[in-house]
Amino acid sequence: MAPRSRARQEHSHLGEQVYRALRDDLVCGRFSPLDRLGEERLAELYGVSRTPVREALARLLSEELVAREDGGLFPYRPRFEDLHGLYELRMTVELRGIDRVIEDRRLEHAHDILRAELERWIRMRAEPPAPGPDFIASDEAFHTALLRASGNTALSEALDSVHSKLRPVRRLDPWTPDRVRATIDSHLKIVRGLLAGDLGPAAGELHLHLIRSRDLVVERTGQAVASSAMARAIRE
Repeated sequence: MAPRSRARQEHSHLGEQVYRALRDDLVCGRFSPLDRLGEERLAELYGVSRTPVREALARLLSEELVAREDGGLFPYRPRFEDLHGLYELRMTVELRGIDRVIEDRRLEHAHDILRAELERWIRMRAEPPAPGPDFIASDEAFHTALLRASGNTALSEALDSVHSKLRPVRRLDPWTPDRVRATIDSHLKIVRGLLAGDLGPAAGELHLHLIRSRDLVVERTGQAVASSAMARAIRE
């Protein structure tokens, strides 16, 4: 292979590595929504030159995991008016994981994944964790696992992207111990239904679960936006 061709391949491979690493870090919440994604800083973080970082940021900008704001590029932060659309997408993706198995009975959920989730959430029900970011991460992992169990990895990857966009507002939402327990109970009802083959009721519970989550997030975010507007008006 000619040196120039080999160099292009190596550059392409490095660019893909940086893109995947940065995307994973954005999806899992490693960066704060207020962290400016400067090329120099990211190049140092990933041990590469600025060129593959620049290319990765361009791809992530087109995927809307990165947003251009005053001062540079930042992790995507949803606007209040985007929340309904994001939750509609989340419902479509998650419910599709069950619907595809209902429509084609040759398919079935991976019971090993479902049983692992059942055991995990039974332990949580016995000792409910404190509200906070760790519980939100566990909640996200549960929903992603359900889609993996459905056999369509593209759906679970799509859900990861939705989670990354909703995470900034979900983490600002004040959870309570009662809400944590209600979430655990709902998760157990969903996964037990899937294991028993009661797919219709499981889909119905999942739908209600997502509607409750959406309504709480939209309500609390709306209150926060109103409070911020009021605070600005008082200062002005």
